[in-house]
Amino acid sequence: MSIEARLKELGVTLPDAPAPVANYVGFVQTGNLVHISGQISADENGPIKGKLGSDLSVEQGAAAARRCAISLLSQAKAACGGDLSRITRLVKLTGFVNSTADFTDQPKVINGASDFMVDVLGDKGRHARAAVSANSLPLGVAVEIDAIFEIA
Repeated sequence: MSIEARLKELGVTLPDAPAPVANYVGFVQTGNLVHISGQISADENGPIKGKLGSDLSVEQGAAAARRCAISLLSQAKAACGGDLSRITRLVKLTGFVNSTADFTDQPKVINGASDFMVDVLGDKGRHARAAVSANSLPLGVAVEIDAIFEIA
């Protein structure tokens, strides 16, 4: 099944790739690798804000991470000239979770992105990963994730 067909089956429409908000670009391609800048948790209503361990549950954090993954795929689509079939592999995700000092479920939060990528990309979506805590993230968002994709 194509990536586009799988997204449709899941009821997901990729938005346009979010524009950078500072002095950086959304992605950089070097060779067959595309490095995608960190994508913050946001939806059609704006940034998804909060701190895991005080304001948000693990489930809410995982949903925020899923939104990051949708933005990552939007950036990957832009990097591929609109052709998601060029993605040959998701290589790595690095997830940052806005959390309290005693919160230890960062991996469960970032699973929201990892699970989505495997749901959409199948085995091409299995990736290396880091899930770390942050005392604060831009705009007070709950999650930020960057990625490396291999493309043809």
